[in-house]
Amino acid sequence: MKKILFFVLLSSVITLSSFAQNNGSSYKTALGVKFYPAGITLKHFTQTNRALEGIGYFWEDGFRFTGLYEIHGDFNGANGLKWYVGPGAHIQFWNEDWKRRYPGRDKGVAIGVDGVLGLDYKITGAPINLSLDWQPSFNFVGYTYFEGGWGGFAIRYTF
Repeated sequence: MKKILFFVLLSSVITLSSFAQNNGSSYKTALGVKFYPAGITLKHFTQTNRALEGIGYFWEDGFRFTGLYEIHGDFNGANGLKWYVGPGAHIQFWNEDWKRRYPGRDKGVAIGVDGVLGLDYKITGAPINLSLDWQPSFNFVGYTYFEGGWGGFAIRYTF
C-alpha cells in the first residue's frame, strides 16, 4: 500500500509540474536520483545562488539522510553550469546484518557533519539537471570516523 501511495504521489508531482517545466538554463526545484549509493535527491533554491538539498540513501547496510546547504557560483561563458560548495549534516541507521558483521562498533545509528563540493548543470531546453559532487563526512555519534567516499552523480527533473 505504501509503495502504491508513493507511486501515485510521485506521478502526480511529475504530471502537475510538466505544465510548469523550466526549459531555460536555471531552475528552482529539482527531484531525482543520485548514484553511490542509490538515493533520492530533492534540491530547492532559496535564493539565486543558495540551495538546500536533501538526500535519502538506501543500500544493503541501511539508510542515511543527508541535508546540505549549498552556495552556487557561475562559470563565465558556460550557460547552465555552476560550481557549488557547502556544509551539511547526516543521520544514518545500520541494519541488523551490518551490526552482526561489525559487533561492538556502534549501536546502529550515526550522526555527523558533511561538506560538499560539486558541479551542477541545467540542460537548456530540457527539464533535466545533472550534478557531480564529492561529499566527505565525519561521524561523531555512533561509530566515529571520517568517510571520504560519499558523493556521486545525480539526475533530476526540474520544475
